[in-house]
Amino acid sequence: MAKGLPDIIPIFPLPGVVFFPRMPLPLHVFEPRYRSMVRAAARGARLIGMALLRDEWEQDCHGRPAIFTTGTVGEMVRVEELPDGRFDIVLRGVREYTVVRDVEGGRAPYREAAVRWRAPAADALPSGMRAAIAARVRRYLARMGRGVGDDELLRESVDDETFVNFFAQHLDVAPLEKQALLEARTLAERARRLVDALEFRLEEVRVHPGGAPPRAH
Repeated sequence: MAKGLPDIIPIFPLPGVVFFPRMPLPLHVFEPRYRSMVRAAARGARLIGMALLRDEWEQDCHGRPAIFTTGTVGEMVRVEELPDGRFDIVLRGVREYTVVRDVEGGRAPYREAAVRWRAPAADALPSGMRAAIAARVRRYLARMGRGVGDDELLRESVDDETFVNFFAQHLDVAPLEKQALLEARTLAERARRLVDALEFRLEEVRVHPGGAPPRAH
């Protein structure tokens, strides 16, 4: 077990959501099984593993639809139970995991999985990589007609992992592309994939100056 992290975690699969360490993720929880998950997490380690659903998940949406096995666990930093039993929660990304196996036969109505934890990001970005990402983000926002201010995330005071993961989570690309960013084995690899994704979006905007084609989320 990674220090401070359990071997088995609850899994919350969703379509279109790819979650990264250090990022916040607000969620509205309404299904009864996931309400139970929130209550159990609140009584315990306050951890929930987010996972992206694979294609055709609707065919088994009430069972155990297929998921991508790499995800991110988040700590519940805010929990608000609504009068009707639903929840509004906010997760803060902690660490990437890989599912080793599903936990079968448990009492919980929600999914649980035994996981292997990725080591914390320790590698610094190659020289010039932050500037390359920031330059492409500014170009993309300018082409989309958005004002570009002095965002704190473009300053050196923000650590490399937060810098890369912010743009990876918020970049306007399809979920499968974000999943590829999440699955990068190192932070430097994720940054390189992010540069490629930004270049692709810039090319899309150039080819479709009246507006990029619709994206899947």
